[in-house]
Amino acid sequence: MGRPAHRLHPGSAVARLSRRAPRYLHGTVIPEVKSHGFNSADVWEVAVDAGAIQTDEDAQLVGGPVGIYGAKRVKGELSGKWRCFPISLRSSLVHALHNSCCRKKSTAPEKIIPSVGLCDENTRESGNALDKLFSSEQQASILQVLNTASNKELETFRLLRGRKSINIIEHREKFGPFQNLESLMNVPLFQYKTTIQVCNSILCPETRGEKRKFQDNRLLRKLIKPEIKRERLKAVNSIVSIVFGTRRIAWAHLDRKLAVLDWQQSECRQLMKGTYLSSVYLQEISSVISKMPNSDFYVLEKIGLSIQNSSRFPVVLHFHIMEAMLYALLNKTFAQDGQHRVLSMNRNGVGKHLDLMVGDARTSGKELVKQLLAESVLKEEPRVRFPSDKIVRYRQMFAATEQQRAEEFYDSLLQAVAFYELAVFDTEP
Repeated sequence: MGRPAHRLHPGSAVARLSRRAPRYLHGTVIPEVKSHGFNSADVWEVAVDAGAIQTDEDAQLVGGPVGIYGAKRVKGELSGKWRCFPISLRSSLVHALHNSCCRKKSTAPEKIIPSVGLCDENTRESGNALDKLFSSEQQASILQVLNTASNKELETFRLLRGRKSINIIEHREKFGPFQNLESLMNVPLFQYKTTIQVCNSILCPETRGEKRKFQDNRLLRKLIKPEIKRERLKAVNSIVSIVFGTRRIAWAHLDRKLAVLDWQQSECRQLMKGTYLSSVYLQEISSVISKMPNSDFYVLEKIGLSIQNSSRFPVVLHFHIMEAMLYALLNKTFAQDGQHRVLSMNRNGVGKHLDLMVGDARTSGKELVKQLLAESVLKEEPRVRFPSDKIVRYRQMFAATEQQRAEEFYDSLLQAVAFYELAVFDTEP
């Protein structure tokens, strides 16, 4: 049997890609065909006509339909090859696919006009559903906004920012005022669900407080994992901020007034030696946790090191082991009422808040900590309060770490400050 009459042009991009190997169909050919507006049925046409369907596995990979989409799959009993039996091409999309693949480069692209008969029933059902969702008074209020608001006024609604508001203005100028909610679905970018969301946002616009609350929640979701309810953050009385490196673990215990209740670091020199023995990690981390006080939250520093760089793999593996063990042991040790008490805080988010970022890299917090220690003595209202009976000891600890580059020690304090200023104080009314 011969090929169907709608053979692909040998030089077309789709034909060239299809001949490479069937596995390219999902990764390259299908996206290319679909980018022209065709569906999976048309992809089957391309695959069959380009000779990319040779086995049952190839056919399953493409997921091609049988019969009505332009080809029947018949496996030869002797040769085991796939053969095509052409039938009449009924779909306008198949004609369009044939034209787009076989036309010359200089030919202007044809405009594909969607069939009204296919979508008329769906459109009618959507329009009827919109009428049932909103009362006549609500519909009148929505239409009043859509027909009279300027582009700037429309953009005050979060769902109408950008191209959507422009499309409404252009549609209004071209076709006149909207007569009903159903006509809004004729505007580009407005599907049924989008139309409902837009109508609801017009009826119940966000206040400034709600907008800020939305922005705060979005920032907190990026900064702190897992997500914690605002009520729990408001009720925080104290936290323990924990930062770990390759050789040491440091932690700072601060209360709601940003008073330093305790601040320590422990050397853990056996962690990255040998083959990352779990027993060594368990012993070292358990020893550090045994010194920590009870607190509302335990905040771990989250370092975003990429595992793509193979030279960093030992360090990345170490950090993942540390984080997993700290999560497990802290929750087990300080569990209360079944509530999660261990959080991760993005390292770069803290750096941005404290102006410690240079490009994408975070610089040392040593000078900032030195400044906080000085302010606690010189200012009446310092940013961080160090108890008078401990300030001398903390200054001595800081001086002892200056030659060691003990960044974990500095960062544990700074992370606690950033947590209160970003997650607790900013969420208060």
